[in-house]
Amino acid sequence: MARPALSATLELLKPVTWFAPMWAFGCGVVSSGLPAGDRWPVIVAGVLLSGPLVCGTSQAVNDWYDRDVDAINEPNRPIPSGRIPGTWGFTIAVAWTVLSIVVATALGPWGFGAAVLGMALAWAYSAPPFRLKRNGWWGNTAVAACYEGLPWITGAAVMASARPDGRTLTLALLYSAGAHGIMTLNDFKSVEGDRRTGIGSLPVRLGPERAAQLACVSMALPQMVVVALLLLWGRPYHAIAVLLLLAAQAVLMERLLENPRGRAPWYNATGTSLYVIGMLVSAFALQAGAVS
Repeated sequence: MARPALSATLELLKPVTWFAPMWAFGCGVVSSGLPAGDRWPVIVAGVLLSGPLVCGTSQAVNDWYDRDVDAINEPNRPIPSGRIPGTWGFTIAVAWTVLSIVVATALGPWGFGAAVLGMALAWAYSAPPFRLKRNGWWGNTAVAACYEGLPWITGAAVMASARPDGRTLTLALLYSAGAHGIMTLNDFKSVEGDRRTGIGSLPVRLGPERAAQLACVSMALPQMVVVALLLLWGRPYHAIAVLLLLAAQAVLMERLLENPRGRAPWYNATGTSLYVIGMLVSAFALQAGAVS
Protein backbone atom coordinates (compact mmCIF):
# COMPACT_ATOMS: atom_id res chain seq x y z
CA MET A 1 0.00 0.00 0.00
CA ALA A 2 1.26 3.47 -0.86
CA ARG A 3 2.34 5.63 2.03
CA PRO A 4 0.98 9.16 2.49
CA ALA A 5 3.25 12.11 1.93
CA LEU A 6 4.40 14.03 4.99
CA SER A 7 2.54 17.10 3.75
CA ALA A 8 -0.73 15.15 3.56
CA THR A 9 -0.21 13.76 7.06
CA LEU A 10 0.41 17.24 8.44
CA GLU A 11 -2.71 18.47 6.68
CA LEU A 12 -4.67 15.62 8.29
CA LEU A 13 -3.54 16.78 11.74
CA LYS A 14 -4.72 20.35 10.93
CA PRO A 15 -2.19 22.65 12.62
CA VAL A 16 -4.63 25.58 12.36
CA THR A 17 -6.81 23.90 15.02
CA TRP A 18 -4.00 23.54 17.55
CA PHE A 19 -4.04 27.17 18.63
CA ALA A 20 -7.17 27.03 20.81
CA PRO A 21 -6.09 24.24 23.22
CA MET A 22 -2.51 25.53 23.33
CA TRP A 23 -3.83 28.98 24.25
CA ALA A 24 -6.10 27.48 26.91
CA PHE A 25 -3.18 25.52 28.37
CA GLY A 26 -1.23 28.79 28.51
CA CYS A 27 -4.14 30.43 30.33
CA GLY A 28 -3.97 27.63 32.88
CA VAL A 29 -0.24 28.19 33.37
CA VAL A 30 -0.81 31.93 33.85
CA SER A 31 -3.76 31.46 36.20
CA SER A 32 -1.68 29.27 38.50
CA GLY A 33 0.33 32.34 39.45
CA LEU A 34 3.45 30.21 39.83
CA PRO A 35 6.82 31.14 38.30
CA ALA A 36 8.02 28.95 35.46
CA GLY A 37 11.37 28.33 37.11
CA ASP A 38 12.47 24.78 36.32
CA ARG A 39 8.98 23.88 35.05
CA TRP A 40 9.81 24.82 31.46
CA PRO A 41 10.18 21.20 30.26
CA VAL A 42 6.74 20.40 31.66
CA ILE A 43 5.23 23.55 30.13
CA VAL A 44 6.69 22.73 26.69
CA ALA A 45 5.45 19.13 26.97
CA GLY A 46 2.01 20.42 27.93
CA VAL A 47 1.84 22.80 24.98
CA LEU A 48 2.88 20.02 22.59
CA LEU A 49 0.39 17.65 24.16
CA SER A 50 -2.49 20.15 23.99
CA GLY A 51 -1.93 21.11 20.36
CA PRO A 52 -0.01 18.84 17.99
CA LEU A 53 -0.70 15.64 19.91
CA VAL A 54 -4.16 15.51 21.53
CA CYS A 55 -5.78 18.03 19.18
CA GLY A 56 -3.95 16.55 16.20
CA THR A 57 -5.19 13.10 17.18
CA SER A 58 -8.76 14.35 17.42
CA GLN A 59 -8.51 15.76 13.89
CA ALA A 60 -7.17 12.50 12.47
CA VAL A 61 -9.86 10.45 14.23
CA ASN A 62 -12.58 12.82 13.05
CA ASP A 63 -11.42 12.79 9.44
CA TRP A 64 -11.21 8.99 9.37
CA TYR A 65 -14.74 8.48 10.62
CA ASP A 66 -16.05 11.45 8.63
CA ARG A 67 -14.54 10.40 5.32
CA ASP A 68 -17.97 9.83 3.73
CA VAL A 69 -19.24 13.21 4.95
CA ASP A 70 -16.06 14.94 3.76
CA ALA A 71 -16.46 13.33 0.34
CA ILE A 72 -19.57 15.54 0.06
CA ASN A 73 -18.53 18.67 1.96
CA GLU A 74 -14.78 18.86 1.36
CA PRO A 75 -13.63 16.23 -1.17
CA ASN A 76 -10.15 17.76 -1.32
CA ARG A 77 -9.33 16.72 2.23
CA PRO A 78 -6.48 14.18 2.52
CA ILE A 79 -8.59 11.04 3.03
CA PRO A 80 -11.43 11.49 0.50
CA SER A 81 -8.98 12.85 -2.07
CA GLY A 82 -6.85 9.69 -1.75
CA ARG A 83 -3.73 11.52 -0.56
CA ILE A 84 -4.06 9.50 2.67
CA PRO A 85 -4.66 6.08 1.04
CA GLY A 86 -6.21 2.90 2.40
CA THR A 87 -6.37 2.63 6.17
CA TRP A 88 -3.50 5.03 6.78
CA GLY A 89 -5.91 7.58 8.31
CA PHE A 90 -6.88 5.11 11.04
CA THR A 91 -3.25 4.04 11.55
CA ILE A 92 -2.13 7.63 12.04
CA ALA A 93 -4.97 8.27 14.52
CA VAL A 94 -3.99 5.24 16.62
CA ALA A 95 -0.26 6.00 16.49
CA TRP A 96 -0.83 9.62 17.52
CA THR A 97 -3.05 8.44 20.40
CA VAL A 98 -0.30 6.19 21.73
CA LEU A 99 2.32 8.93 21.35
CA SER A 100 0.08 11.40 23.18
CA ILE A 101 -0.38 9.08 26.14
CA VAL A 102 3.37 8.44 26.32
CA VAL A 103 4.13 12.17 26.40
CA ALA A 104 1.36 12.73 28.97
CA THR A 105 3.23 10.57 31.48
CA ALA A 106 5.71 13.45 31.82
CA LEU A 107 2.99 15.75 33.21
CA GLY A 108 2.31 13.92 36.45
CA PRO A 109 -0.99 12.33 37.50
CA TRP A 110 -3.17 15.38 36.86
CA GLY A 111 -1.75 16.06 33.41
CA PHE A 112 -1.85 12.38 32.51
CA GLY A 113 -5.45 12.04 33.68
CA ALA A 114 -6.54 15.10 31.69
CA ALA A 115 -4.80 13.79 28.56
CA VAL A 116 -6.46 10.39 28.85
CA LEU A 117 -9.85 12.04 29.35
CA GLY A 118 -9.23 14.29 26.34
CA MET A 119 -8.31 11.26 24.22
CA ALA A 120 -11.43 9.41 25.34
CA LEU A 121 -13.63 12.37 24.39
CA ALA A 122 -11.85 12.76 21.03
CA TRP A 123 -12.57 9.16 20.09
CA ALA A 124 -16.10 9.21 21.55
CA TYR A 125 -16.88 12.33 19.51
CA SER A 126 -16.11 10.75 16.15
CA ALA A 127 -16.02 6.97 16.48
CA PRO A 128 -18.82 4.46 16.96
CA PRO A 129 -20.51 3.30 19.09
CA PHE A 130 -20.77 6.70 20.79
CA ARG A 131 -20.15 9.07 17.85
CA LEU A 132 -21.23 12.05 19.94
CA LYS A 133 -21.14 14.34 16.92
CA ARG A 134 -24.40 12.79 15.72
CA ASN A 135 -26.02 14.97 18.39
CA GLY A 136 -24.89 18.58 18.29
CA TRP A 137 -25.67 19.11 21.96
CA TRP A 138 -23.39 16.33 23.19
CA GLY A 139 -20.76 16.60 20.47
CA ASN A 140 -20.18 20.33 20.88
CA THR A 141 -19.96 19.90 24.66
CA ALA A 142 -17.21 17.29 24.26
CA VAL A 143 -15.20 19.40 21.81
CA ALA A 144 -15.59 22.57 23.89
CA ALA A 145 -14.28 20.73 26.94
CA CYS A 146 -11.27 19.40 25.00
CA TYR A 147 -10.48 22.77 23.43
CA GLU A 148 -10.87 25.07 26.44
CA GLY A 149 -11.64 23.58 29.86
CA LEU A 150 -9.38 20.53 29.97
CA PRO A 151 -6.24 22.31 28.66
CA TRP A 152 -6.80 25.22 31.07
CA ILE A 153 -7.20 22.88 34.04
CA THR A 154 -4.20 20.85 32.88
CA GLY A 155 -1.98 23.93 32.63
CA ALA A 156 -2.85 25.01 36.16
CA ALA A 157 -2.56 21.48 37.55
CA VAL A 158 0.86 20.68 36.11
CA MET A 159 2.23 23.96 37.46
CA ALA A 160 0.98 23.30 40.99
CA SER A 161 1.27 19.49 40.87
CA ALA A 162 -2.17 19.51 42.49
CA ARG A 163 -5.83 20.08 41.75
CA PRO A 164 -6.47 23.70 40.74
CA ASP A 165 -8.46 25.85 43.16
CA GLY A 166 -12.16 26.46 42.82
CA ARG A 167 -11.83 29.82 41.06
CA THR A 168 -9.58 28.40 38.37
CA LEU A 169 -11.94 25.48 37.83
CA THR A 170 -14.92 27.84 37.66
CA LEU A 171 -13.39 30.06 34.97
CA ALA A 172 -12.23 27.04 32.96
CA LEU A 173 -15.73 25.56 33.04
CA LEU A 174 -17.36 28.88 32.11
CA TYR A 175 -15.12 29.38 29.09
CA SER A 176 -15.77 25.75 28.10
CA ALA A 177 -19.50 26.44 28.21
CA GLY A 178 -19.03 29.48 25.99
CA ALA A 179 -16.98 27.46 23.52
CA HIS A 180 -20.10 25.37 22.85
CA GLY A 181 -21.30 28.31 20.77
CA ILE A 182 -18.01 28.51 18.90
CA MET A 183 -18.34 24.84 17.98
CA THR A 184 -21.90 25.44 16.76
CA LEU A 185 -20.68 28.14 14.38
CA ASN A 186 -17.94 25.81 13.18
CA ASP A 187 -20.62 23.31 12.11
CA PHE A 188 -22.08 25.73 9.57
CA LYS A 189 -19.44 24.77 7.03
CA SER A 190 -20.72 21.18 6.80
CA VAL A 191 -24.51 21.57 6.89
CA GLU A 192 -25.18 19.91 3.52
CA GLY A 193 -23.10 16.82 4.17
CA ASP A 194 -24.40 16.53 7.73
CA ARG A 195 -28.00 16.52 6.50
CA ARG A 196 -27.32 13.85 3.90
CA THR A 197 -25.43 11.56 6.28
CA GLY A 198 -27.61 11.90 9.38
CA ILE A 199 -25.30 14.08 11.49
CA GLY A 200 -27.53 16.10 13.81
CA SER A 201 -25.42 19.21 14.21
CA LEU A 202 -27.26 22.16 15.71
CA PRO A 203 -27.46 24.08 12.40
CA VAL A 204 -29.16 20.97 10.97
CA ARG A 205 -31.42 20.41 13.98
CA LEU A 206 -32.41 24.01 14.63
CA GLY A 207 -31.84 25.71 11.29
CA PRO A 208 -29.13 28.30 10.64
CA GLU A 209 -30.92 31.27 12.21
CA ARG A 210 -31.86 29.63 15.51
CA ALA A 211 -28.50 27.85 15.76
CA ALA A 212 -26.66 31.16 15.31
CA GLN A 213 -28.83 32.84 17.94
CA LEU A 214 -28.14 29.99 20.36
CA ALA A 215 -24.42 30.19 19.63
CA CYS A 216 -24.35 33.91 20.45
CA VAL A 217 -26.22 33.40 23.72
CA SER A 218 -24.00 30.45 24.60
CA MET A 219 -20.89 32.57 24.15
CA ALA A 220 -22.18 35.73 25.82
CA LEU A 221 -23.78 34.38 29.02
CA PRO A 222 -20.66 32.69 30.47
CA GLN A 223 -18.64 35.84 29.83
CA MET A 224 -21.25 37.89 31.69
CA VAL A 225 -20.87 35.51 34.63
CA VAL A 226 -17.07 35.89 34.40
CA VAL A 227 -17.44 39.68 34.60
CA ALA A 228 -19.65 39.37 37.69
CA LEU A 229 -17.23 36.96 39.36
CA LEU A 230 -14.20 39.14 38.69
CA LEU A 231 -16.02 42.07 40.29
CA LEU A 232 -16.95 39.87 43.25
CA TRP A 233 -13.32 38.77 43.59
CA GLY A 234 -12.09 42.36 43.66
CA ARG A 235 -10.64 42.56 40.15
CA PRO A 236 -12.59 45.50 38.62
CA TYR A 237 -10.06 46.39 35.91
CA HIS A 238 -9.98 42.84 34.60
CA ALA A 239 -13.78 42.75 34.74
CA ILE A 240 -14.04 45.95 32.71
CA ALA A 241 -11.60 44.58 30.12
CA VAL A 242 -13.65 41.38 29.70
CA LEU A 243 -16.85 43.45 29.51
CA LEU A 244 -15.41 45.65 26.75
CA LEU A 245 -14.31 42.57 24.81
CA LEU A 246 -17.82 41.17 25.19
CA ALA A 247 -19.35 44.45 23.98
CA ALA A 248 -17.18 44.29 20.86
CA GLN A 249 -18.32 40.71 20.30
CA ALA A 250 -21.96 41.83 20.60
CA VAL A 251 -21.44 44.27 17.74
CA LEU A 252 -19.97 41.49 15.60
CA MET A 253 -22.76 39.11 16.63
CA GLU A 254 -25.32 41.55 15.24
CA ARG A 255 -23.67 41.30 11.82
CA LEU A 256 -23.39 37.55 12.13
CA LEU A 257 -27.13 37.15 12.74
CA GLU A 258 -27.92 39.04 9.54
CA ASN A 259 -26.41 36.19 7.51
CA PRO A 260 -25.46 33.22 9.74
CA ARG A 261 -24.38 30.78 7.05
CA GLY A 262 -22.36 33.33 5.14
CA ARG A 263 -20.70 34.99 8.12
CA ALA A 264 -20.06 32.11 10.54
CA PRO A 265 -16.44 31.66 9.32
CA TRP A 266 -15.94 35.44 9.51
CA TYR A 267 -17.16 35.52 13.10
CA ASN A 268 -14.97 32.60 14.09
CA ALA A 269 -12.00 34.62 12.85
CA THR A 270 -13.02 37.87 14.58
CA GLY A 271 -15.39 37.46 17.51
CA THR A 272 -13.70 34.26 18.67
CA SER A 273 -10.37 36.10 18.81
CA LEU A 274 -11.91 38.58 21.26
CA TYR A 275 -13.31 35.67 23.26
CA VAL A 276 -9.91 34.02 23.76
CA ILE A 277 -8.29 37.36 24.65
CA GLY A 278 -10.86 37.56 27.44
CA MET A 279 -9.73 34.14 28.62
CA LEU A 280 -6.18 35.41 29.04
CA VAL A 281 -7.36 38.56 30.83
CA SER A 282 -9.30 36.36 33.25
CA ALA A 283 -6.27 34.14 33.77
CA PHE A 284 -4.17 37.18 34.71
CA ALA A 285 -6.88 38.15 37.19
CA LEU A 286 -6.15 34.94 39.08
CA GLN A 287 -2.39 35.19 38.77
CA ALA A 288 -0.28 35.15 41.91
CA GLY A 289 -3.30 34.77 44.18
CA ALA A 290 -4.50 38.22 43.09
CA VAL A 291 -8.10 37.53 44.05
CA SER A 292 -9.01 37.60 47.67
